[in-house]
Amino acid sequence: MKKILFLVLIIMAIKINSQVDSTDRMWTYSLVSGVNLSQIALSNWSQGGDNAISWVFVINGTANYKYLPWNLKNSLKLAYGRTKLGDNDYRTNDNEFYLETVLSYNIGWVVDPYVSNSIRSAVSTGYDYKATPVALETADFFDPGYITQSIGFAYNKSKFISTRLGLGFQEIITNKYRFYSDDPDTKDKLEAFKFDTGIESVTNTEITIDDNVLYTSMLRLFSSFKEFDVWDVRWDNTINAKISKYFSVNFNVLTVYEKKQSPKTQLKEGLQLGITYTIF
Repeated sequence: MKKILFLVLIIMAIKINSQVDSTDRMWTYSLVSGVNLSQIALSNWSQGGDNAISWVFVINGTANYKYLPWNLKNSLKLAYGRTKLGDNDYRTNDNEFYLETVLSYNIGWVVDPYVSNSIRSAVSTGYDYKATPVALETADFFDPGYITQSIGFAYNKSKFISTRLGLGFQEIITNKYRFYSDDPDTKDKLEAFKFDTGIESVTNTEITIDDNVLYTSMLRLFSSFKEFDVWDVRWDNTINAKISKYFSVNFNVLTVYEKKQSPKTQLKEGLQLGITYTIF
């Protein structure tokens, strides 16, 4: 319940902030929620198979303020989903919280100086279902939690792409799952907090393929100065096709490489028909 309340407060904060200085009409904001559903029910079905149900709840929100020469951008992504096959218990199939704030200053150059802050976490308990004999817990809300600040220069002049590069400071906060924040050089203890200084790069792309088809992409790279030959990679790609006012098709491919999480590249792909509703 506390987790749900925390997320609701964040959404309310974005809404309240978006109303400040509304007389200047400098705020632009949006909040879109969606539910993607899949269900199969079988009875005396001779060709095989089993009952199945799957759902994913998604929220995407933005709150941007432009008052030259300042430009403030806030973005929120929340996704949580579950799947049940036959008599098996429900399993988590999506579990993500991402909040980002970027403040830039237009000085008349090709690039603008900026400062940013981002927060990443799981929404709820995550499991490795391939572990035997029982599923292994691997994450929980803000365990680990990633907080990253950066300062540098950003290019925002293109209609389709924006990119920024800067000095990054990343904090990893854990409680139970301390292997994400543990320092391998200290063999006698497991640290609950890790601080890294390095380089962060973030590139966003938004292209309208057709009147009702939109492609969006975000590529984030981070490397610590201690391990400059190892880069954390997060590449989130989505193609959204609007069928009607309330129905859309989403194709998402998320590629993640973080050495602390897994020595191999992680890949998540989903094709979903969903119900969407624009709250504001």
